[in-house]
Formats: sequence, structure tokens, C-alpha cells
Amino acid sequence: MIREILVYPNKILREISRDVIHFDLSLHELLDDMYETMVAKEGIGLAAIQIGVPLNVLLINLVDEQGLQKKENLYEIINPLIVEKDGSTVYQEGCLSVPGYYDEVTRAEHIKLRFHDRMGVMHEEEFSELMAIAVQHEMDHLKGHLFIEKLSYLKRKKFEKEWKKKYKAGK
Repeated sequence: MIREILVYPNKILREISRDVIHFDLSLHELLDDMYETMVAKEGIGLAAIQIGVPLNVLLINLVDEQGLQKKENLYEIINPLIVEKDGSTVYQEGCLSVPGYYDEVTRAEHIKLRFHDRMGVMHEEEFSELMAIAVQHEMDHLKGHLFIEKLSYLKRKKFEKEWKKKYKAGK
């Protein structure tokens, strides 16, 4: 089922998500709905809080070399924890909760992530480049933060001014 994506400045996006304890049918339904929603909205990542569910759950599904987003490349990441990170990279990010706005953000270039899958099995994987960026972006959502908070003061003020104008105009 495709769910509504919450859009900035919705206060729910500021909530801090909690760990998943039960790896059950309701979690699997949430993951399936998140996937359908993310693909329908043409995103490469989605955190559960973006559809109003404050759980430490996120999805990442990057497009491949042919520009295809294949389900076999989907990462379902539950209760993520970055155990190592290094390097620095700048990437132009966007967000389904801040539609139509893109800006450069600095993040760690390489991360080692510990997380559970939908069955509750623990994994530890290393990610770099866009995958590392996407994981960090979605993990920010789980802590109640949006990528626009990483912008410089002047860029943030410019964004707020443009966003209010767009929001009042009815998008």
C-alpha cells in the first residue's frame, strides 16, 4: 500500500524513532508499504518516520548502471548503528520530505554499519559513495533531522524563505 509521505515542516518528522523489538508480520507489512511508497515517489531511500511511523527502519534501493531500481538490490535496514566512519564527501542531496529542493551536504565517505534485516538477523556491512550517503541521510531522519539542517546559515535562510513562498502558493 502506498502511504502518504510527510512533508517539511510537519512536526512528526522531528520525532526520534525507537528500535524495533518485534520482527513480525506488522514489520514486514511496514517494509512492504515503505518499498511501494518509495518506488511510487521515485526515491532511493525512505525512513519509516517519513510515513509517520517512529521506528528505526529505513530502506535504500539505489539505481544500477542501467538506471534501473531492482528489488534484489534493496536494503531493508532495521535498528542501524554506524560503528565506524571516515573520510568526507560532498553530494547534492534531495529528500522526499522536502520535494523539489536539492543542495550540497558533507557526509562521511565510508561507513561500517551494523543492522538487522526483516527477520531480525544481525548484519555488518561497509558502504561507500552514494550508499554511505543515503544511509546517513536516512539515519538522520530516525533522529528527527532533515538534510536542510546541515546547510550553512545563509543557505538555510534562503531555503526557508523560498519554501514558505512555495508552501503559501500551494506548491
